[in-house]
Amino acid sequence: MTAELDAIAQKMVADGKGILAADESSGTIKKRFDAIGVESTEENRRDYRELMFRSEAMTKYISGVILYEETIRQKAKDGTPLVSLIEQAGSIPGIKVDAGAKPQPAFPGETITEGLDGLAGRLKEFYDLGARFAKWRAVIDIDTAKGIPSYGSIRANAHALARYAALCQEAKIVPIVEPEVLMDGSHDIDTCYQVTEWVLKTTFEELYYQRVRLEGMVLKPNMIVPGKKAAKQASVAEVAEKTVRVLKSCVPSVVPGIAFLSGGQSDEDATAHLDAMVKLGGLPWKLTYSYGRALQAAPQKAWAGKAENVAKAQAAFTHRAHMNSLAALGQWSSEEERKAA
Repeated sequence: MTAELDAIAQKMVADGKGILAADESSGTIKKRFDAIGVESTEENRRDYRELMFRSEAMTKYISGVILYEETIRQKAKDGTPLVSLIEQAGSIPGIKVDAGAKPQPAFPGETITEGLDGLAGRLKEFYDLGARFAKWRAVIDIDTAKGIPSYGSIRANAHALARYAALCQEAKIVPIVEPEVLMDGSHDIDTCYQVTEWVLKTTFEELYYQRVRLEGMVLKPNMIVPGKKAAKQASVAEVAEKTVRVLKSCVPSVVPGIAFLSGGQSDEDATAHLDAMVKLGGLPWKLTYSYGRALQAAPQKAWAGKAENVAKAQAAFTHRAHMNSLAALGQWSSEEERKAA
């Protein structure tokens, strides 16, 4: 079983390929659809995701797709299971299994991700439906004025991530471990560094205690960036240098790969930061992308819920995936971005 897990984890971070995060909850996809004037019906959600799964991007630049519980059970218009479309493209189906971040008792302003109850049974069902990896997101906010994050909150979230990861591996499913330090707020880049270091070290400590096989997992962290409201923003070079530095100090070299979340960055910023990190070289693990908005904002806008726009939306998705593929290889440039647009 360990060899199978390791092989899947390696395939998830294959050279020049990344993971599409298409696991938006019903509430989140509704917000995305509201922004483009599309009603969030089951059929529209199906049609939108189907257009991505049938695109050129899937065969060339996408190693895996994180699905929402609704999507893993859906069929395309022609009756083909959406999971089968992903597999036919040579990509790996995955599943979001957490139940979302909820307010944490005794820790005002902080959250704990729920979903451990009954997870073993759900994982078996998802495996039978075709999922070979899973995702669990822990959310860590920064508010220094309120003393956030706290030790208790970080420890609780890291423990839940580790228990989830252990259950996944027992079910022959590769866990994506996602401890996200949010870029909301006005904190500077050094505060993000310090909190991320704390979160990552605590997470790997808990993974060790739960006997999680690090060779059979993928880490999905935030990049080291200042808060959106920070007075001073950071250069691409500074983000890359500080992100790589904190990862080298916290992430064991046996972890096969790190697939970054975009966390609210603009499409091009997320691409540029990844490229700059890869270009630094000397890394013990693969670096790639696991983006949601940074891959999907352009195709959603191009599609706008109209069947006649499907090809245009697929082209927009393929373009963004191509740019991020180049970044994961350290071959992206702003000139390449303009030329391919």
